[in-house]
Amino acid sequence: MVGITHDHEKIHLNLGRIKKEGENFEVVVDPDLAIKFKDGEDIDIREVLKSEEVFSDAKKGLLCSETKMNEVFDSADVLEVAKLILKEGEVQLTAEYRQGLIEVKRKQIIENIHKNAVNPSTGLPHPITRVENAFDEAKVRIDEFKSAKDQLQDILKQIRPILPISFELKEIEIKIPAEHAGKANSIVRNLASIKNENWLNDGSWSVVVEIPAGIQQELFDRLNEVVHGNLESKILK
Repeated sequence: MVGITHDHEKIHLNLGRIKKEGENFEVVVDPDLAIKFKDGEDIDIREVLKSEEVFSDAKKGLLCSETKMNEVFDSADVLEVAKLILKEGEVQLTAEYRQGLIEVKRKQIIENIHKNAVNPSTGLPHPITRVENAFDEAKVRIDEFKSAKDQLQDILKQIRPILPISFELKEIEIKIPAEHAGKANSIVRNLASIKNENWLNDGSWSVVVEIPAGIQQELFDRLNEVVHGNLESKILK
């Protein structure tokens, strides 16, 4: 992510901002849409702007003159100037918005570790609270502008000295009776990757799945709610 500022200045508005020829040009924006627009997504600039105005100082409500926009951008069209401000300038985000991004990413990463990783000593997933405590102890810093996936490996390096973690996949063979196959089918497809499946002569469903070890028990628990314990399973590897 480029052109996103998160400095120590107290920002009260989410802004698109550029300084050209010694002058400031600012637009007030929807932060989510502004980031997407700057990343090249095809979004109508009208949806990005909170108001169709160009400011010299948005916080003070000082508007830019058409003369000044013409001098600098060769256009007094607010929408065209706003596009240039966002494409060539930076997006300044409020502390509250940045903190919201951090909390969302932190939750995503912790949930990922809980569901997809196990304690190598026990083969069981770590409780979410244990993962959260490891984050706190390691003083993990979440980058609000990187995807959860892109920063996962770096975070794992930070918390592994505190929390033993192993990512592994289980291959399981499951057989579901005919009367429960319909409901069970959707549960399996939602939680696991199907490697092989067969519908048997008696109407039962036989399936081999691959699933993160951390959610193996969740799969069994949800299936047993449907089949009431009438479930055959075998861990293949």
